[in-house]
Amino acid sequence: MIAHHAETGNAPSLAALADQLLGFVRHAADQGRPAHEVERAIWDRVLKLGREAFALFLRLHGTGDVGDQLRLPDGSAADRLPTTHTRGYRSVFGDFTLARACYGTRDGQRIAFVPLDNRLQLPSSDYSYLLQEWDAALGAESAFARVTATIRDILGVEQPVDSLERNHRQMAASVESFRDARPVPPPADEGEVFVVSADGKGVPMRRGPDDPPAKTHRGKGDKANKKRMAIVGAVYSVDRHPRTATEVTAALFRDPRPAGASRSDRPEPVGKHVWGRLSRASDGALGEPIDAVFGWLAGELGRRNPSGRPVVCVMDGQEVLWEGRGRHVPGAVVEVLDILHVTPRLWQAAHLFHREGTPGATAFVRERVGRILGGRVKGVVAGLRRLGTVRGLSGSKKKTLGTICGYLSGNAGRMRYDEYLRAGYPIASGVIEGACRHYVKDRLERSGMRWTRAGAQAMLDIRSEFINGDWAAFQSHRIERETQRMYPHRQVLKGIEWPLVA
Repeated sequence: MIAHHAETGNAPSLAALADQLLGFVRHAADQGRPAHEVERAIWDRVLKLGREAFALFLRLHGTGDVGDQLRLPDGSAADRLPTTHTRGYRSVFGDFTLARACYGTRDGQRIAFVPLDNRLQLPSSDYSYLLQEWDAALGAESAFARVTATIRDILGVEQPVDSLERNHRQMAASVESFRDARPVPPPADEGEVFVVSADGKGVPMRRGPDDPPAKTHRGKGDKANKKRMAIVGAVYSVDRHPRTATEVTAALFRDPRPAGASRSDRPEPVGKHVWGRLSRASDGALGEPIDAVFGWLAGELGRRNPSGRPVVCVMDGQEVLWEGRGRHVPGAVVEVLDILHVTPRLWQAAHLFHREGTPGATAFVRERVGRILGGRVKGVVAGLRRLGTVRGLSGSKKKTLGTICGYLSGNAGRMRYDEYLRAGYPIASGVIEGACRHYVKDRLERSGMRWTRAGAQAMLDIRSEFINGDWAAFQSHRIERETQRMYPHRQVLKGIEWPLVA
């Protein structure tokens, strides 16, 4: 019934291994063996003990023979097929082969019911749910080849990389339904303001069969690898945190904090969740992923913000993202241009008039940051244009200054920082910037990595639940979902006595 040595899977052998473990510990202590050697030896024996215990658990169930005939919920009768059918089961304790009694109309036809599978709620894959979970948790942070090596070193279980990738994609299929059903924080725990944000991050892709071959020599402008853009969204709530322009300027320039001051008074985000969608279009167009991500953000706000608390959207200046916000998160949303996308342009402007690294450049930026945070964006733009004229900028420098001024003028409606600071709203999208770096780059952009679209999206889905703090709940959800799909009639066994094998 279980493919391993005849002496395994029984209580006496289990007891013998336990006695051997105890004897080894006593002997090791008497001999004064090094702790690290004893630790490894104990772990090897614990794995053997665990394998023996699990083998006994499976053996006690027998083949699942519950009689010549089985009555199904629809009233039809299924006969026990004359031969047992085997299936593999790869667990954290190694591989097992189960012989199962099956019920149907006749051999060679579709099997109608397998009592043992239903009783044990076995997964569709040969891999146990626990092994799948450990593989996926490691795979969310490390390359699959590293996962196979780690599991082999710890458990002694061999796993092909392609099996891990396939299991990963299958697990990812449950993410969407979990997101829709995931419990939300209690209203009393939510912050005073809801914040949404989105940004794009490139993912290096494998060359497809129809793509041109890689160039032997890259010319100017050629990229080392082809990337496809993922749109990443984030949502959370947070309490208001009023600040002054002076305080924010000091933080941006990393001024020493006054004695006794700390960052401990900054409120912490509540229920922070991120998720990303890779572009599915053959040309990499961003319309679909933008709509998918902002549609998800709108759904989260609908579930978490029924009382209509203020909603703030903090992003950079990509107009396609703001258009996506308008399509899916309409209404009274406070639009905020991330201040950290303003300061680089002010530094760029400063270097048109001052050498890099000089006190004059720093003073130039600091003075204009303070004015912008004080609500005087139009005055700063007018001053920059006037200074360019006075200094006689021409050519590329004049063009650069025009681009900077155009960016600031075009986003002036999202730069009412004096109002935002008084209201205690966030003005920087550190959450989404961190998400793009940690969520996408740290796993999908490692050296030498290339992805298929399906593989990259599966990783984005799985990794979102891993870093969102919902891992255990997600695993329970997807196991329950698969169990309901695979064993809709398992209640048939409730009226059947299942004697354990002696």
